[in-house]
Amino acid sequence: MAPDKLRVNDPRVESRTAQLNGRTYHYLLGNPAGATPPAATVVLLHGWPDLSFGWRYQIPHLLSLGLRVAAPDLLGYGRTDAPDPVAAYSLRSVAADIAALARHEGGGAGGADDVEARVFVGGHDWGGFLAWRVALWHPSLVRGVFSVCTPYAPPSPTWVDLPALAARLPHWRYQLQLAGPEAEAALVGRDRLRAFLGGMFGARGARGEAVFSTSVGVLVDNLDAVAAGGRPCPLLTPEELDFYADEYARSGGGMRGPLNWYRTRRANYEEELELVRGGRTRVAAPALMVVARRDAALPPAMAEGMGAHFDGGLVRGDVDAGHWALWEAPDQVNAYVGEFVVGVL
Repeated sequence: MAPDKLRVNDPRVESRTAQLNGRTYHYLLGNPAGATPPAATVVLLHGWPDLSFGWRYQIPHLLSLGLRVAAPDLLGYGRTDAPDPVAAYSLRSVAADIAALARHEGGGAGGADDVEARVFVGGHDWGGFLAWRVALWHPSLVRGVFSVCTPYAPPSPTWVDLPALAARLPHWRYQLQLAGPEAEAALVGRDRLRAFLGGMFGARGARGEAVFSTSVGVLVDNLDAVAAGGRPCPLLTPEELDFYADEYARSGGGMRGPLNWYRTRRANYEEELELVRGGRTRVAAPALMVVARRDAALPPAMAEGMGAHFDGGLVRGDVDAGHWALWEAPDQVNAYVGEFVVGVL
């Protein structure tokens, strides 16, 4: 039996907007069926290049457990604002926005001792990195935190620039391109965005051409081959892929906002020195880390040794999937996340 998932414009969730720290955020909000109050609120944070709809397999499962779910389009994506200043995309800045959303939809005004008002925060890819930072910057708000694919990395006391990081982690060399102008300039217009997104989600050209490599980044010369057809996108239906393309083309900014996340390394380092100097680099909340065995960008080895940074305990899980584990192994991901949340409750 195929796992349940949200459809485009699914009536089980509302499409909402909220003003958070002066920015307009769009998010999906789902409440469990029936009159019983939700057991807790779960905030789901997507990665690149994704949207709130990336959690379409997880939201129905969480609703079935009696949980409220809020899944925003993160800053720069979809129907959420996409400011030009890179500083707006720093993890501290966006974590403050997510904390505001959590308080708006999930409570949190009761302070650190108000357990019923606290939320679960989970993420994938950049959203996973952000989830860990929400737990650091706003510990009194977070009842539990989980990440799929993205390991926890504590704030660094020393500066490491992106070229040095890429030399240390060759599977992150793609970030050199994404932080620069090339990918942003190439990914303009709905048709090109659709080809790129389809390729990121598994489509290939007639000769097997791919649109992305972890060692290079976007393979711009292959975009036309993928657009011309070959192997169709295996992870999204044509309707879903059209929805992604429409949302990315909506503002006319294309990939500028999403790629700004890759340009925040210096800002993140400088802001997180406050956490380092204050001895606030450990995660207090109970945590779950789900690794994907075949993730080329975030291989499981990166999660080794994570447990040393968690005061509330760390549960580990692994799935036989690539980077898009939320869609490739939804039943397994849902089981890990559901058991974790219910166990904390």
